[in-house]
Amino acid sequence: MSYIFIDEHGTVVGIKDNCISIKYTDGMVKSVPVENVDGIYMFSSSQLTAQCVMECLKRGIGVSYFSKGGAYFGKLQSTGHINVQRQRKQVHLYETAFSIELSKRIIVGKIHNQEIVLKRYARSEKKSVDDLTIRMRNCMDNVKRGKTIDEIMGYEGRAAKLYFEGLSRLVHEEFKFNGRSKRPPLDEFNSMLSLGYSILMNEVYGMLENKGLNPYFGFMHSDKEKHPTLASDMMEEWRAIIVDSLVMSLVNGHEIHKEHFYHDLDCPGYYLTKEGLSIFLKKYDRKLRTVVNYLTYIDYSVSFRRSIDLQINELTKAIEEGDASLYTPIWLR
Repeated sequence: MSYIFIDEHGTVVGIKDNCISIKYTDGMVKSVPVENVDGIYMFSSSQLTAQCVMECLKRGIGVSYFSKGGAYFGKLQSTGHINVQRQRKQVHLYETAFSIELSKRIIVGKIHNQEIVLKRYARSEKKSVDDLTIRMRNCMDNVKRGKTIDEIMGYEGRAAKLYFEGLSRLVHEEFKFNGRSKRPPLDEFNSMLSLGYSILMNEVYGMLENKGLNPYFGFMHSDKEKHPTLASDMMEEWRAIIVDSLVMSLVNGHEIHKEHFYHDLDCPGYYLTKEGLSIFLKKYDRKLRTVVNYLTYIDYSVSFRRSIDLQINELTKAIEEGDASLYTPIWLR
């Protein structure tokens, strides 16, 4: 799996000799075999040629568009993978016990993974978050006993608040923050979280579509106009493992600094500069290519990106069988 990130103004992305051709303003050209490309992310005022658009649609290569600051605009997508019968099953299961069981499994996995991420950084920073992780475990126990989606998501929200309080203790002083802020991100740390979640959601969105599922028919997140709730559901267990740990690594590893952000008074919030965005995207791509062995149902290592795809395969099987117990969330050790 390969994803192309375009973050330079004026870049032209085309198709030539069965390759995605990327021509930069300085005249440099890069080529990637089209068979190896799973998605293209456009982060600047760049151009996708008509021929490239047609090839992407034909091959089911998703093209996502973002502002230079990382705000998501939309995506170009093919309809070639639609599976009506599978989507009928997906919609039918929404108002059954399947939703409750799947939600419990995903959220229990998410809280567990958040706890492990906090403990890892607490060890490296020689600080304690035990008071928070004990309360997070209480939330996890309550999720297991939950009888409604509202109950489950209520305890998830409490655990998330504790978790971000823990991250704020462990992050280096330069990037201290006061809890999660989304639209707009009110500090640099939240700016990177929002960007990472947005990119990750679009990857999950494309993988769901490739399995014939509808990204807008979720099981635990409330329906919102124009929001792909199933993509939101399926990225929950990955947030801490991929995006949060990536941002902590950038900050505590001194790979990114305050000068890599700007504060927009016309559109309140903090956003990455061109250089900062380049640093972030390279780190994100390396992270998704990292090979791990976190899936319990295979005995070999795969990249994070492939792991997500395999998890969506498991979701598809669970939907086909109407049995949420077939789905096992990612579980950090």
